[in-house]
Amino acid sequence: MPASSFDNDASGGLVARSAEGDNAAPLSITEISTMLKRVVEDRFGFVRLRGELSGVKRAASGHLYCALKDEKAVIDGVMWRGNAGRLGFLPEDGIEVVATGKLTTYAGRSKYQIVIDSMEIAGEGALLALLEKTRLRLEKEGLFAGERKRALPFLPRTIAVVTSPTGAVIRDILHRLADRFPSHVLVWPVLVQGQGSADQVAAAIRGFSDLPQHMPRPDILIVARGGGSIEDLWGFNEEVVVRAIADCPIPVISAVGHETDTTLADFAADRRAPTPTAAAEMAVPVRAELSATIEDLAYRKKRAIGRPVTLGRERLDVRLQRLPKPEALLQPQVQKLDDLTDRLRRGLKDHAAKGRERLGALRMPVSVLQRGLREAESKLAASRLTQAVIGQRAARDAERFAALERLYQSLDPKAPLQRGFVLVKDADGNLVRTRKGAADLPGFGIEFVDGVLDVVPAAASSASVKPRKRKTAGDETKNRQDDLFG
Repeated sequence: MPASSFDNDASGGLVARSAEGDNAAPLSITEISTMLKRVVEDRFGFVRLRGELSGVKRAASGHLYCALKDEKAVIDGVMWRGNAGRLGFLPEDGIEVVATGKLTTYAGRSKYQIVIDSMEIAGEGALLALLEKTRLRLEKEGLFAGERKRALPFLPRTIAVVTSPTGAVIRDILHRLADRFPSHVLVWPVLVQGQGSADQVAAAIRGFSDLPQHMPRPDILIVARGGGSIEDLWGFNEEVVVRAIADCPIPVISAVGHETDTTLADFAADRRAPTPTAAAEMAVPVRAELSATIEDLAYRKKRAIGRPVTLGRERLDVRLQRLPKPEALLQPQVQKLDDLTDRLRRGLKDHAAKGRERLGALRMPVSVLQRGLREAESKLAASRLTQAVIGQRAARDAERFAALERLYQSLDPKAPLQRGFVLVKDADGNLVRTRKGAADLPGFGIEFVDGVLDVVPAAASSASVKPRKRKTAGDETKNRQDDLFG
């Protein structure tokens, strides 16, 4: 093929050349991407898109990435950290939302996306669906279980209130408490609606739980707000508020909205009040009613104490009426006493008469008495002691004494000395009975029949033997008598 024809073929040449009269230079990828980005952002600088969230994830940097889709199309979306932190709800997959922002392109992937400035739930139906989804998830965790509910104290000393300081709710609560039972009230002012209200309410609940020891600890915590739409009350459906109520160690009364309004805070609280005024009524009793009850109980106590006495007195009166007269009870006994007195008198007379008769029959003549006296004198004379009888008694006593003398001599410890035995004694005169006992002494004496020999053991420097004076027979006899009778 001729070279000239190849060079003139702009569509099929090997080397790109600009055609004659063509002033459109080729664009780079970055240039065309920049141009597309500018066109898209200029044309769609402000858009509102309605769709279902999908693939929601929050990066470590705080940015939120997601996708919006409907039945036929999908578009990626990104929400920077500052705007994502101001969201009034927690984005989740499946929630239908209305996102406001601008379209842009992402050259790195040749994609277009929406940069979201704000995001709202698309309609009340979607909001209720999100609420139900959150409720089921928290209920599955057990935050709404009945066994977590605690009883309210009967008479709290300090009541904590988490609500707006400028609304009518706090005035209604304080007024109702003053009417029923004036109490010490601690108010933690918070936002109850709008951006950041949920975080403030949760922080207030946790703040009351973490009060220092020197401050009065609340006995009851009331979370209150007036009525409003579901959007107005949405802060009390946030998970952060529900978890703060569930973790609070203080019994919590939820008084959010009117009687027909229901929030997730009501499920987590220990008691739900239809209105803030009703919450104050639940918190404290009526002091006047308590005083009347105490007075009634005191009166009933007094009656109860006096009732047994009254009943006892009545029963005693009835029984006394049934008892016979004392005179009637004593008449038979008086009659019996008179009869016994007469019988005693007659018996004494009869007994005295019989005694006289026996005495008269027992009288003896003087001759009989004199004969008995002589017989007694003769018996006395026959029983007098003679010398022979006294001698026999003395001989028996002498034999007994001789036997005791022989027994003493046989038991005398000095008697073996006559047969060659000796006694070993220490310095105090105590007997030494063993060899070991003698070896431990510094010196001891050996008593023979004719004296005592002092002995000093060989371990001493010198031994001395000194004879002692022999005791006389009189001394021996005296010692033996002392040993026998001492």
